[in-house]
Amino acid sequence: MRITNDWKDFEVLDAGNEMKVERYASTIVKRPEPTATWNLSTKHIDIDASFDKAWNIHTKDLNTQIAYKDLKFLIRGTAFKHTGLFPEQAVNWDWMRSVIQKSPHDNLRILNLFGYTGGATIACAKEKKVAEVVHIDALKSLNEWTQENVGLNQLKDKTIRTITEDVMKFLAREKRRGRTYHGIIMDPPSFGRGPKGQRWDIVKQLEPLLRLALEILDKDAIFLVLNTYSTNLSAQSVNTTFSKVLKEFNFPRNIDTQAIGLPITYQDKILRCGQTTRWSFDENLL
Repeated sequence: MRITNDWKDFEVLDAGNEMKVERYASTIVKRPEPTATWNLSTKHIDIDASFDKAWNIHTKDLNTQIAYKDLKFLIRGTAFKHTGLFPEQAVNWDWMRSVIQKSPHDNLRILNLFGYTGGATIACAKEKKVAEVVHIDALKSLNEWTQENVGLNQLKDKTIRTITEDVMKFLAREKRRGRTYHGIIMDPPSFGRGPKGQRWDIVKQLEPLLRLALEILDKDAIFLVLNTYSTNLSAQSVNTTFSKVLKEFNFPRNIDTQAIGLPITYQDKILRCGQTTRWSFDENLL
């Protein structure tokens, strides 16, 4: 399992009883976590805000900013229990940045699909070898949040395009345009509905998504990152599908799938947060 240990402004303090207690800067929040099926610890923790169908403010609401190394993010409580960031992804931000730094090429173009509020977008844009980051999300509000994070990180001079569009339609159009990317990040939901009611099921859509992404992967590509959360997608099944599509497009099958997680401060456990499949032009970078 890949684990992030370098956070200072964030930590999972406790987890259990299908809940988790987190610290964002100085704000302590408690919200649902279905994977935490064990018991909470006996440690007493004063909670500032909690989520149960809606946010309940005890002492202060969740509205702050946090930093991870040289990256900064705005944190807010949303209507669907989320906070605007998935801190476990820091382990992938670090890896992508290291691959970019080791790339033999400059002027890299990076594509972030299902980009949420732009954690991976900001991480890649910080690198000098990156010329452009294109950020795609179907929700305008999330792209506006991404733009706020871009400003917070003083990246206004970098070419970062935020586009509100269905990912599959965007990929098909980029193929017609002949545009390619050196790195592609994919963070698709397990299930969902598009703005026009179209159903999304990652088990059914995984292969079409990978195929469309590989269509626009540059011949000098350096990485692919795929996050999956469905219990119906094992590491083996993702690897099998990924390998099949890579072979079709004559890319080396340098892939590695591992769970990612966060340490729990008051328990000797790791909170599992899905799994990540990585591909790199150099298998030694995996």
